[in-house]
Amino acid sequence: MDVTIADIERAQARIQPYIHRTPLMTSQLINRSVGCELIFKTENLQKIGAFKARGACNALFSLNNATLERGVITHSSGNHGAALAWAAQLRQTACCVVMPCNAPEVKKDAVASYGAEIVFCEPSMASREANVAALIAARRSELVHPYDDDHIIAGQGTAALEILEQLDRPVDILMTPVGGGGLLSGSAIAVKDHKNRASTLVIGAEPEAADDAWRGFKTGIRVTESTPCTIADGLRGTLGERNFKIIMHRVDGIFLASETRIIEAMRLLWTRLKILVEPSAAVPLAAIMQQPEKFSGKRVAIVLSGGNLDLDALPW
Repeated sequence: MDVTIADIERAQARIQPYIHRTPLMTSQLINRSVGCELIFKTENLQKIGAFKARGACNALFSLNNATLERGVITHSSGNHGAALAWAAQLRQTACCVVMPCNAPEVKKDAVASYGAEIVFCEPSMASREANVAALIAARRSELVHPYDDDHIIAGQGTAALEILEQLDRPVDILMTPVGGGGLLSGSAIAVKDHKNRASTLVIGAEPEAADDAWRGFKTGIRVTESTPCTIADGLRGTLGERNFKIIMHRVDGIFLASETRIIEAMRLLWTRLKILVEPSAAVPLAAIMQQPEKFSGKRVAIVLSGGNLDLDALPW
C-alpha cells in the first residue's frame, strides 16, 4: 500500500496512549547566529529518547496476536532496536535485534535494558540483513524493518503531524535528518497531504560522510551500497525502497553537513537550548549552519530526532 496522511492520522490515534507529545523549543540566540527562525521539535525527549518510538509502537500495535506469538526481529544501530524492544514489552512478545558490533555502548545498553535479545554482526548493511534472514528462517519471527515498512513510515510521520498541530502559524520549511528515510518520508507525506501546509518545503539533512540519500536524490537512482564514516551513527543506513520512492516524489531537497559542523551544532544546542542531542539529531542544524544563505529569513521547523548519546565519549 502507499502510505497516506489518513494512515498517519490513524497511527497518531493508535500510539497516543503510549508516547509523549514532545514540545517545541526556540532560541533567539541561535536564530541570530544562523539568520533564520528555527523551531525545534524535541524528539530527544520522546520515549526511549528518540522519534523511533513512534514507528515501533505503531508497527507492534498493528500486529495480530498470532503474529506476536512468533516474536519480532529487526536490525538497528540502536534507536529503532530500543524502540522495538520497548514496544514488544508493551505487547508482551519476544524481540531480537541484530546490531552492528561498532554501535555505541549507550545504544547497546538501551536495547538490552528493554529485554531484547541482541545478536551482533559486522558493521555493514549486508551483514545486518544476512543475519536477520538467517534468524527469520530458523525462528519464523516477524520482521519489523527499521524504515522500509509502511507502519513504521506512518508512525514516524506523526512527529511532523504534531508539529503542524502545535504551530501558531505555518513554517516555510520542515527539516529532518535522513538515514534509512522513515522519518523524512513520513514527514513529507504528513506535510504535503495536509490541507493547510502543502506549500511548506520538506528537506532532508545528511552527513557528507554518509551521503547516499543525497546522491540518490540527485541521480534518481537509489544507492544500495555505501561505506559511511560519520559520527552520526543513526544515519549510516541506506534508503529503503519505499522511502526512496516517497522521497523522490515528495521531498524538495537534501542538504549535507560536514562532521565539524555536526559537532558544532550539537554544542550549540547544548549551550543555547540546554538540551543534549545525539549527532544524527544535530545534522539539520549543521546543514543550515553550513549553507545559511539557503535559509536566510525563512521559518524552519527541525525534528531533533534523538538524544541517546554516550556521555563518556562527547565529541568535544
